[in-house]
Amino acid sequence: MKRILILGSGGSGKSTLASALGEALNIRVVHLDAVYWNRGWQPTERARFIEKLRPLLAAEEWIIEGNYSGTLDLRLERADTVVFLDLPRWLCLYRVVKRRIAYRGRSRPDMAEGCREKLDPDFVKWVWRYPKDKRPEMLKKLQKCRGEKTVIHLKSRRQVKRFMKTVRQAHRTHGSALC
Repeated sequence: MKRILILGSGGSGKSTLASALGEALNIRVVHLDAVYWNRGWQPTERARFIEKLRPLLAAEEWIIEGNYSGTLDLRLERADTVVFLDLPRWLCLYRVVKRRIAYRGRSRPDMAEGCREKLDPDFVKWVWRYPKDKRPEMLKKLQKCRGEKTVIHLKSRRQVKRFMKTVRQAHRTHGSALC
């Protein structure tokens, strides 16, 4: 595991897992929200976003978390490991509300500077509809990757915790993430 892509619904724990993996494996973490968004929630134009992603993807090691389906194929092509956080939507919604309260009036550490935490109806709808609207497409893409990439499909908090415990133990014992 040298180039790890973490995907999942908003509130699934992508940023948290990426940070924990980065610390455990001593690999740089890239939060796509921080790359895509500019001060005041201004989006980066697609061509510029891809331009900003290319040198990040060229690195030998990285952990990149975030969805952004318009650049997913670029990231999948370069990744050696894909972690899909497929947690229940009620948990994801709970977490986005909790995050909104925790970071009220400020930017999260995994977000671009000047993007104060917000919770708007479109984002809530996106999280709620993720299992129906986005999950099937994601599962198809991941199925195509099996065999050439390590695909890790985590469906519960318990599985996420177990995965992190395995990664830490393997890294301490063998100096690598998973042996």
